[in-house]
Amino acid sequence: MAEADSSGAEASAAASRRQARWSLRGMTALVTGGTRGIGHAVVEELAALGAAVHTCSRKEGELKECLEKWAGLGFHVTGSVCDLSVREQREALMREVASALDGKLNILINNVGTNIRKQTVEYSAEEYSFLMTTNLESAYHMCQLAHPLLKASGMGSIVFISSVAGVVALNSGTIYAATKGAINQLTKNLACEWAKDNIRTNSVSPWYIKTSLVEEIYLHCGTHGLTDLYRVLLLLRSICMCMCACIRTFLDSYAYYY
Repeated sequence: MAEADSSGAEASAAASRRQARWSLRGMTALVTGGTRGIGHAVVEELAALGAAVHTCSRKEGELKECLEKWAGLGFHVTGSVCDLSVREQREALMREVASALDGKLNILINNVGTNIRKQTVEYSAEEYSFLMTTNLESAYHMCQLAHPLLKASGMGSIVFISSVAGVVALNSGTIYAATKGAINQLTKNLACEWAKDNIRTNSVSPWYIKTSLVEEIYLHCGTHGLTDLYRVLLLLRSICMCMCACIRTFLDSYAYYY
């Protein structure tokens, strides 16, 4: 019995040490598109580690539901209704973030993105502009807007949610792939340009993950393809958790520099 008690105490102490090590208490974060999919998982991970998080969504009802859930879990999460494809709404969002987080921002997660899957010759000019604006321009502009707050924090971090489609051909649409390739290059350039301001930049490039963005593919697969894709997506659900762990490691590594 004494041995069991001793083992339990050791396990508890080890868990406490891990929690202390992986802490973002006192940090502030903005996660774009945080009410579903990858963004939702990132919001919960950062909030669970003690960060004060602000997020946004185009859908007011969805945002309200998530905020109520997070409040019930004891998380410090605030939110704004915002369409990041609209420049003026991005500017309004950053004003709200500055107010909600007391003018301090340590972490910016550029997560918002969408896709229209077509053959290259089938895209319209409007679809091209929409995808470029949502996936690339919005993230670029959010970095510009967030720069003063990130710099003022003394230890800023930016993470872009990119895609494997920006590295290799996945037949998921050439415009989407182009935006993600551009995000990867933007990451490298900002990492060099803003290092002097103590702002680090990195990107994460997941493959297909079972989120609302890929439900269309899931629903339109044939019986055979459906089974194969379902197996793959079940396997890849764990990638979202692994990706959160990678982001957490990148963000928390500041503890070893200061």
